[in-house]
Amino acid sequence: MVIYGIPSSGKSVLMRLLVGLERPDSGRIILRGTDVSEKKAKERNIGYVPQDFALYPHKDIYENIAYPLRLMKKPSAQIKPIIQRAVEMVHIEDLLHKLPTQLSGGQKQRVAIARGIVKETDIYLLDDPLAGLDFKLREELIDDLKELQTELDACFIYTTSDSVEALSLASKVAVLHDCCIRETGEPEAVYVNPSFLSTMEILGFPRTNFLNGVLFSRSDQLWCKTELFEFQVVISEIVSIKKSTKVIVGIRPEHIHTTEENGKEYQKGKVHLREDLGGEDIIYLDVEGVRLIMVMTGESGRKYDVDDIMHIVIDGTSLYLFDGISGKKIGRGNGNPNV
Repeated sequence: MVIYGIPSSGKSVLMRLLVGLERPDSGRIILRGTDVSEKKAKERNIGYVPQDFALYPHKDIYENIAYPLRLMKKPSAQIKPIIQRAVEMVHIEDLLHKLPTQLSGGQKQRVAIARGIVKETDIYLLDDPLAGLDFKLREELIDDLKELQTELDACFIYTTSDSVEALSLASKVAVLHDCCIRETGEPEAVYVNPSFLSTMEILGFPRTNFLNGVLFSRSDQLWCKTELFEFQVVISEIVSIKKSTKVIVGIRPEHIHTTEENGKEYQKGKVHLREDLGGEDIIYLDVEGVRLIMVMTGESGRKYDVDDIMHIVIDGTSLYLFDGISGKKIGRGNGNPNV
């Protein structure tokens, strides 16, 4: 379970509550069917990897990993095989006699993970353990964490503020916004069908485009008018349609496409900025004074530069409608926009 949220959304506080380092102001914490709200951390039997490495600089790596076991009064004879298994899982067997100051950031993180998993249990909490590491190292550790979770056959609760990390690692994801879990589910389902504006806003890269819209009736059908186009909509919730029911329209960057054709159904956009990511480009467009972001794959065969004019088309079924006040999703587009 990945708990995803932007910085300061409450992820670390939630983890400290679960592990027993903080006490809740109200409510209960149910763990394995038991109320543990008043129990101390050592009584909850949870493996914990904090956001910072929290390694003892004067102890070698072996003793850093062994520390929680020694607190549990484990005999030395039992400690050694447990540590050996943990370091093999995270591939740091050759670092046991070094000091933390002799390690790289990625090696320190592996040590912190090893120390967290030596406490053999069925629940492990990992509080944004890859924050601050470079992209390549994070990608490698994500693969290792997936294998580790499978090998331990345990529950991993993992927090991150990186949406790519959340979507690639999670079996299930919980979106945390303003200290409240907005929605949970399988990562693909939450990404493809978000229930709240805040979820669509923070989950995904590049960021989602949003347009202000107004609902109106046309020939007994419901339509939405934005500053760029009009399109027919299908409402999923009961909405009181007034003269100007305000909505917010969300468009994922990958749902904006370029075309060589020219017609009233195609919108002209001027390239404001292009980010070349190798296999794909992120294009920042100026469309009649409105900024839009789109993603182009290398398969298109053409590279656009700054100030180039391109024609774009948007699949109407990929448009999301959110209530302008509550932020709750109320419907989707139906058919291509009428520009």
